[in-house]
Amino acid sequence: MTDTSSKPSEPSRDFVKQSSLYQEFLAEREEILRHKWIESERLGHDIGFERALLDWIRKHREAWRSARRSLPQTNPSHGSPMSSKESTAGQ
Repeated sequence: MTDTSSKPSEPSRDFVKQSSLYQEFLAEREEILRHKWIESERLGHDIGFERALLDWIRKHREAWRSARRSLPQTNPSHGSPMSSKESTAGQ
């Protein structure tokens, strides 16, 4: 008997990778890692992910999210701006 519950299926994994929530998570994570690098360089030592995360949330998250909301939405599978029909599909 094979246990498939521990591994998500390919279509399920693709769906997650294309979800807007996952894309937002990846973009935010990238910004936090950038902040970690900049602050670590400035201070002359590695500040660690947790400190960078908390510092970035306190200092930059709100402005970053506002800026992201003002950008046109893109279709994750095409990288092109989504039409209003595409962005409201499934609602």
